[in-house]
Amino acid sequence: MLAIKLAYRNLVGAGLRTWLNVIVLAFVLFMIIWHYGILDGWNEQANRDMQAWEVGNGQYWQENYDPYDFFTLEDSHAKIPEVLQKASSDGIVTPILISQASVYPDGRIQSMLLKGIDPEQKVIAIPGAELNIESEAMPAGRQEISAIIGKRMAKNCKLKEGDITTIRWRDVNGTFDALEVKIVAIFDCNVPSIDGGQMYININTLQEMMQAPNEATLFVIDEDYEMSEDISGWVYKEFDFLMTEMNEMMKMKKVGGSVLYFILMLLAMLAIFDTQVLSIFRRQKEIGTYIAMGMTRRQVVSLFTVEGAMHAILAVAVVSTLGTGFLLWLQSIGFTMPAGTDDMGIAIAETIYPVYGAGLIIGTSLLVFVITLIVSYLPARKISKMKPTDAIKGKIQ
Repeated sequence: MLAIKLAYRNLVGAGLRTWLNVIVLAFVLFMIIWHYGILDGWNEQANRDMQAWEVGNGQYWQENYDPYDFFTLEDSHAKIPEVLQKASSDGIVTPILISQASVYPDGRIQSMLLKGIDPEQKVIAIPGAELNIESEAMPAGRQEISAIIGKRMAKNCKLKEGDITTIRWRDVNGTFDALEVKIVAIFDCNVPSIDGGQMYININTLQEMMQAPNEATLFVIDEDYEMSEDISGWVYKEFDFLMTEMNEMMKMKKVGGSVLYFILMLLAMLAIFDTQVLSIFRRQKEIGTYIAMGMTRRQVVSLFTVEGAMHAILAVAVVSTLGTGFLLWLQSIGFTMPAGTDDMGIAIAETIYPVYGAGLIIGTSLLVFVITLIVSYLPARKISKMKPTDAIKGKIQ
């Protein structure tokens, strides 16, 4: 207790030098919490959006399906198993059939994935109900089917709601065919992998087009589905596996940010170290007096160590009093991402709302305190080698 009182008195007496160190430490602490709060908020939003729009609570993949190898799509479909057919009828699983195709907007050609979904499904947020819109009467000899696309697909193909365009696909026998589709709806989502180069039609229509009746490529599972047994020919992919890429990317983002904060922390610790060295150099007579009055060298070392570590305590107090309101304000308004970030191929919302968890705040504060404590102790070790008589005389060791 005596060391804390003396340390506080000495810090207050140091005046501007103390507050400069506290401000630097508070800035580093604030920046770390702010940055990692944004990354955690981004990660939470991306997980929610991807779960709602794409991955559900897990998926069943046909054993040949590989989303990174388009050549597997020809063989990555199979008859819908009875157990999944029943679950689909109950609305807790939805089948998706995938085929390679090409679209010809305004005479141009663009490759895409043609996906068949159930218009009545509620497992994912894709607005399949729009596919129930009946097409207008067409001239004799012409057929038209309803299709929905995302805003990125619409932008790339320069398509608008109500436009009619031509698509070409190949059925299971390798025969190419073409048909006109009408864009009945354009949806907006934060997951580029859902609407980038993809078009959605009724799964029954696609099964007929591909000559693959009652077949699917994958199933998206709702949280109410209870997996009871393995299904032959189908591979279960749990939610954590489907989110691996996103989570790994966020880890790399945090590691990249750590480099900057390591540099900032290094500069802050250098300031603390220099302050402690200067303090010990200028206060040698005071140190000798403490020892002469009966304080052990360990107690004097503890005094200067606590004095340096209190910079971190004051920095935490400054961030708590002055920074909390600002951080909460940022959390309420969010962080607007620059234009074009939604085309990067990763799930990212237009506005990211930071998340400041207790673990982040407490962990960062403890990290700053422990590092400051260590840096304060290193120059204080010199006191243990001082002779009281030389210290009182102000002789440099």
